[in-house]
Amino acid sequence: MKALLSHEPGPPETLRLTDVPEPTPGPGDLLVRVRACAINYPDVLIIEDKYQFKPPRPFAPGGEIAGEVIGVGEGVADWQVGDRIIAVTGHGGLAEVVTVPSKMAYHLPAGRRFEEGAALLLTYATSIHALYDRGKLAAGQSLLVLGAAGGVGLAAIELGKAKGARVVAAVSGEEKAQAAREAGADEAIVYPRGPFDRDGQKALSELFKGAVGPNGADVIYDPVGGDYAEPALRAIAWEGRYLVVGFPAGIPKLPLNLTLLKSCDVCGVFWGAFAARDPKANAAHVAELFRLWEAGQINPKVSATYPLERAGEAITAMANRQAIGKLVVTL
Repeated sequence: MKALLSHEPGPPETLRLTDVPEPTPGPGDLLVRVRACAINYPDVLIIEDKYQFKPPRPFAPGGEIAGEVIGVGEGVADWQVGDRIIAVTGHGGLAEVVTVPSKMAYHLPAGRRFEEGAALLLTYATSIHALYDRGKLAAGQSLLVLGAAGGVGLAAIELGKAKGARVVAAVSGEEKAQAAREAGADEAIVYPRGPFDRDGQKALSELFKGAVGPNGADVIYDPVGGDYAEPALRAIAWEGRYLVVGFPAGIPKLPLNLTLLKSCDVCGVFWGAFAARDPKANAAHVAELFRLWEAGQINPKVSATYPLERAGEAITAMANRQAIGKLVVTL
């Protein structure tokens, strides 16, 4: 079988399509023929050894997949050959065949395409954990979403609307603003690209404040970081919750006097650790996502697909913050 492997740390151009032996499922595992693998920002980091997990090389990136079960390991119940599956793998998904622990797998609902199935779990599970558990978002509250046209951003918009919140989407271009509006955002604002000097940060803060209104944003969802973080925090409401989701624009340093003045919380969001520590709560979230999906309240947006041999191009587009919604590699 073929896999797109990282043999040494480096950019997507260092990935090589390689013939490798097909894996064998161990006890509790499923053997899965991959039909689609979504690309996420951790794929940008993991191949350069900048992610919190560093798998032994060579390895294939690709953290979430959809496919068909072609083998069942010893002790596995509720799965059989031919079942359609979605799963978060962490890495390894850019391969024709993978093994997946059955306890981490979910049945892909009937009528759903592999591409959209691969685009569901990581972004929506991250966002539902962020908004429901860490942000405690409630109906009638206001939600500011930075990087709102990316995978987690669009998921946050849809889940915020499902909760009954007023959602303000902040993006870096008009095409992305339109995608945010189509996802249900009540308002979309376009901010300039950083980095910013102090005057630029002040202007950005005023842009955020004008969009969320005089009372500020009850919840701020930040998968961007960098120079966008402090201006957003200055637009938070009294006792608001600032959700730290990711740092493609860089790791910010926040002035903690702002948290005192607004009596607000800065909350880290690490979905992978949450899912490992509390699998029952995560499974309940996934069940809720399936319900919302069936009801049409969420809908994973796949903006582009790539064949396996061009998966590096998808990772490059993700690194350059060009993606709207999800980019998916099809096999």
